[in-house]
Amino acid sequence: MVLLKIENLTAGVAQKEIIKNFSLTINAGEVHAIMGPNGAGKSTLSYVLAGKSDYEVTSGKAWLNGQDLLQMKPEERANAGLFLSMQYPVAIPGVSVSNFLKHAVNAKRKYAGLPELDAAEFLKLLRSAAKELGISAEMLKREINVGFSGGEKKRMEILQMSLLKPQLAILDEADSGLDIDALRVVAEGVNKLRTADNALLIITHHNDLLDLIKPDFVHIYADGHIVRSGDANLALELEQSGYKSFLEEV
Repeated sequence: MVLLKIENLTAGVAQKEIIKNFSLTINAGEVHAIMGPNGAGKSTLSYVLAGKSDYEVTSGKAWLNGQDLLQMKPEERANAGLFLSMQYPVAIPGVSVSNFLKHAVNAKRKYAGLPELDAAEFLKLLRSAAKELGISAEMLKREINVGFSGGEKKRMEILQMSLLKPQLAILDEADSGLDIDALRVVAEGVNKLRTADNALLIITHHNDLLDLIKPDFVHIYADGHIVRSGDANLALELEQSGYKSFLEEV
């Protein structure tokens, strides 16, 4: 089943074209990795797919589960099954982790026509998911991402994924700023969420995360589009040779 289909997408920000005739298809059960050097515009792709308001699509099409993704509001995309794990998760002072997640879960349940969870039901669900990821009860009481370390922020996003159960999760530089222990925790959490019915799009510029979350497909991204695709061995080739030889293909 096709979860995401992108055809000839061109988009940018502040009148600067960054994504150029980009095409990609992701099926259920697949893990895709997009790799490219810093500044290549990989994060722009994640922002455009998530519906960030200051990014403009000038041509092309994209569908999520057969729905016209580009015509949907950001919250509609999230409710329809799209999740973006951001490179730099924002802090929300005054809002506790548990309260934030309760509203997010119930908003998605309401969209799906399901009854909202009451406080006791949600707390039971939250504690179970947090325990699975090694997140303490004390951390759930803290303000969302306020004073969190890089590893804590990433772990919190994996907890969101666990509760929201997106069909397509985009991990934008999920390995940024993490030490090997934190990276392993994030990877283990993501791997536990993988099923035959969902898919992952991992955006990164090096191979560390892909050693722990094995991709089915690797795409080298440069000049706004994919210049080479292959299996997991392509990431190993890239690690050995660097980006220079791939950039020469642009």
